Amino acid sequence: MFVFGAAAPAHAMDAGTLKVGSKRFTESYILGEIVRQSAAPHVAVQHRQGLGNTAIVLAALQAGSIDVYAEYMGTIASEILKHDKPIDLEQMRHELAPLGLGVAVPLGFNNTYALAVRGDEKSIASLAQLAQQPGLKFGLSHEFIGRVDGWPGLAARYGLPQRPRGLDHGIAYEALAQRQVDVIDIYSTDAKIRQYGLRVLADTQHYFPRYDAMLLYRLDVPARFPAAWQALQALQGRISESDMIAMNAQVEIDGKSFAGVARQWLASGKAAGKPAAASAAGVRSGLLAKIIGDDLWTLTRQHVTLVLLSVALACVIGIPLGVLAAFSAPLRQTVLALVGVLQTVPSLALLAILIPVLGMIGTVPALVALFVYALLPIVRNTCTGILQVPQGLRMAALALGLSKRDRLLHVDLPLALPVMLAGIKTAAVMSVGTATIAAFIGAGGYGERITIGLALNDNDMLLAGAIPAAVLALLTQGLFELVERWAVAGRQR
Repeated sequence: MFVFGAAAPAHAMDAGTLKVGSKRFTESYILGEIVRQSAAPHVAVQHRQGLGNTAIVLAALQAGSIDVYAEYMGTIASEILKHDKPIDLEQMRHELAPLGLGVAVPLGFNNTYALAVRGDEKSIASLAQLAQQPGLKFGLSHEFIGRVDGWPGLAARYGLPQRPRGLDHGIAYEALAQRQVDVIDIYSTDAKIRQYGLRVLADTQHYFPRYDAMLLYRLDVPARFPAAWQALQALQGRISESDMIAMNAQVEIDGKSFAGVARQWLASGKAAGKPAAASAAGVRSGLLAKIIGDDLWTLTRQHVTLVLLSVALACVIGIPLGVLAAFSAPLRQTVLALVGVLQTVPSLALLAILIPVLGMIGTVPALVALFVYALLPIVRNTCTGILQVPQGLRMAALALGLSKRDRLLHVDLPLALPVMLAGIKTAAVMSVGTATIAAFIGAGGYGERITIGLALNDNDMLLAGAIPAAVLALLTQGLFELVERWAVAGRQR
């Protein structure tokens, strides 16, 4: 059995919680569950699932927010170690060690990239033939478009003139079937290749390297979790390509849960492809059942917490900034420009930046990101509301002997309150929607359902996340409408 990393004594005690990560596609969810369930008898385990792309999950691993996840050799070589050619395992381990990372436990299957077309596309059988049809519409995953071993190198190797459009992997098959695109990128273990009757194009120039599935882990894991690590080593070589395709199919086609499929495979060894009676949890349920699922309260609590804390923090910082901008003309444009620029930073990019800066994933970086996006309407409306206070009232307040502080507290802010509340309302409603990105870094909320729905191309699961978020946004808006009416009534009195 292949083992990398110093083995801990058999009598050593596991300490703490082993945190397993996974990316945002079906196979990664399943492998994350296999790792979690394999280690669970020996240690407390947490699965932080659907953590977005390689950059986010790697940052989480390096920050210690996760300890291990299933990765592919080709991705490690190209995306993590930045090689433009395949490297062997020894070189890979040598270059990962300074990063505090190791790679071990080959799981037994190769899941390489490929391009595919509809089965009725008889004129195309290889990647080289794509160059002869420049009118073909390419719909490729965003990560594949930007990867070193993805579209740029592939287009150069085969001389492809097409310009691809970014398309989430979860919906690519349906887009291809509906003829919205003609070519998509796939993983060779995707269950939907056979379901949709696709033709996988031959890589005649052997551009794509092998993507053998391995465990990428922090080097201290074997010492911290010796019993769990020994259990994970038992996974070596056990998952064949047909096993992985069968497990992917059970989730994507049969509608079974990630955890249920992993549990079945572990219980039956290599019998994952055998027919099994579907449990109640394994049958694809309808929209209503998914909306009111067992996780509804947990996700609601997480989502509401993110919104409340981020908007509260934005008020604490944004209202004083708005007041400063209102009373200091030289600083006004600087303050408004700064919060405006922060608003333009793409959400996922901001999250990816915050993970290494804060050294963690989860609630804290999500709160920081949501706080940043809530600042602009609060600062702008506070400044606008104060500037709209009639100058005559300010002069009267000064004539009555009020200090600048008293004038601010008893004249400016009360009169500006309706406009300020409108800004806070806008920030809160926006935060309800924006908080769905928190799921990409393991902070929970309704975004968890949305990310799973995207991975599975499950419209019901997407709606099960989107509908509660929309309801929460409407409730938030209604609550602020009542507060605004109360504020107006108070002014009239």
